[in-house]
Amino acid sequence: MENEKIMEILGFVKVSKYRVKTLILIGDGYKMPSEIAKELNIATSQASNILRSLKNRNLVVCINPNVRKGRLYQNTDLGFMILKKLD
Repeated sequence: MENEKIMEILGFVKVSKYRVKTLILIGDGYKMPSEIAKELNIATSQASNILRSLKNRNLVVCINPNVRKGRLYQNTDLGFMILKKLD
């Protein structure tokens, strides 16, 4: 992926402290929206919106999209790349 596109995505993430914290919280594991909401002290719907915006940029992926409750999200390779640049 070209550097300009990566910097655009990095800016998109850094403009929101919650996007940054969500990528960090997920790390190399899996998180449900409710877990993220609890750890960030925000509403679950807000955590879901953050995850949706990250998913639209291919930074996270839902690994069990067919379930209604208990969806798990993990960082993609691009998400890890952006996470490394946040340090």
